[in-house]
Amino acid sequence: MDVESNQRESEKMVREISPLLKFVLELGPLVVFFFANSRGEWLAEKLPVLHEFGGPIFIATGLFMIATALALTVSWILTRTLPMMPLISGIVVLVFGALTLYLQNDTFIKMKPTIVNALFGAILLGGLLFGQSLLGYVFNSAFKLTDEGWRKLTLRWGVFFLFLAVLNEVVWRNFTTDQWVAFKVWGTMPITVIFTMAQMPLIMRHSIEPLIKEKK
Repeated sequence: MDVESNQRESEKMVREISPLLKFVLELGPLVVFFFANSRGEWLAEKLPVLHEFGGPIFIATGLFMIATALALTVSWILTRTLPMMPLISGIVVLVFGALTLYLQNDTFIKMKPTIVNALFGAILLGGLLFGQSLLGYVFNSAFKLTDEGWRKLTLRWGVFFLFLAVLNEVVWRNFTTDQWVAFKVWGTMPITVIFTMAQMPLIMRHSIEPLIKEKK
């Protein structure tokens, strides 16, 4: 009972934020990145200090790093917690962004989505090899699924993350920087939303909530 009580108290201490605000915090840095890349020269004219970063893609990278750090800070202030996936992504942004600016080579920031998505995919699929549906630990507070449901959902997300990693490699290696930035913001997000919505039948089919209601 003491363990359960402590768990309930911990859950109460974690504050929730509205889905809209959460969406803004996640999408905001990407919008900043897109805007700064497309209007880098204009921004540099207004704020000469931005010339220190370099060309538009480097200005965008610097502001992307700042926006990401601010989003994580605001999320922590409002919820007193940092979700694992945004945290890992934020760390990679800061590391690869710093390399991009220091070496003046945009290859590093372009490879960031590949590294992050490949890492998530490998972790999820690797967990399944050891009989662990790791996605359940991340989203267990959002909804309850059967063990089979978590396994299937973890497998699908693992494969999807690897797909995003390969897709990013194809785009940045075969298209211009501006096209890659536009795809990163306006292509990856819709694809992810569509994939997420496509998982709803599986979630509903394996949800244990109906079982709980039937027992009552």
